[in-house]
Amino acid sequence: MQQLIEDFLVHLRHERGQADHTQRTYAALLGRFARWAATQSLSNWEQVELRHLMAFLQHERERRLTREPPESTRRLSSESVYLEIAALRAFYRFATREKLLPVDAAEHLSLPRRWKRLPRALSDAEIKKILQPEQPESPASLCDQAVLELAYASGLRLAELRALRLEQLHLDAGFVTVIGKGNKERVVPVGRPAVGALRRYLEAGRPRLVTPRSPATVFLTRRGTPFAAGTLWLRIKRRVRRAGVTRNVTPHMLRHSFATHLLEHGADLRVIQELLGHASISTTQVYTHVADHRLREIHRRFHPRP
Repeated sequence: MQQLIEDFLVHLRHERGQADHTQRTYAALLGRFARWAATQSLSNWEQVELRHLMAFLQHERERRLTREPPESTRRLSSESVYLEIAALRAFYRFATREKLLPVDAAEHLSLPRRWKRLPRALSDAEIKKILQPEQPESPASLCDQAVLELAYASGLRLAELRALRLEQLHLDAGFVTVIGKGNKERVVPVGRPAVGALRRYLEAGRPRLVTPRSPATVFLTRRGTPFAAGTLWLRIKRRVRRAGVTRNVTPHMLRHSFATHLLEHGADLRVIQELLGHASISTTQVYTHVADHRLREIHRRFHPRP
């Protein structure tokens, strides 16, 4: 069973151009099904029927989460179940199209309704606190400052920040080229404060982090290596706490704030779609709900007869 999963992952990587994160997610989800199938005496994919897939999903809904204490009643979220169904459907579509399996056992698996969670944006005051430079300066603090300024100025994803290379910076012209999901390239403008933070880091911070084995990625750890996703996440969260912001801020909230603040100040939704690298306008439209909420709140607070 694992060999067919590997064939699917190669297809994702080389033909679909899916991001590494997507490949790892699908590998983990399909690997989980393969391990469950082994406990049910299913040794190959041709033995799997729709009833087996349904039984697996029911097992997943009921199983206790591994990192939760034994007394916890928390179970797998509907979002996680959605991803498992999506992974199985994508795998079977590939396998039947390539004639690796005779029947699409997941054809009639229906995806549960996904409740759209409104993205949480930071306020202007919180952004000012977070982007306040730290003193005294150090290579690490200059790196953090450049990461935060660029994340808010350009709305880059965490993976895009980690993978950004020196040749993608065009600071004199005020833009960066970004390789996003599906290896799609887009051009994103960078404001003057972010350009200044990047120049300061490149001149006074990064040279002190570089080692003979350092790659050409822009942002480097104290050991001169590229950031792992978890490491950069923690660096941002620690910096936010030191800035005095008590909310649970994630790196993606800077991206949400970028889009929300643009929309609130009159930017066109299609332009925001291009800047964020969304393939579909429907993904970007979630920000209109955030703006509507803000408008209602402002009306309630300031209208003389709310």
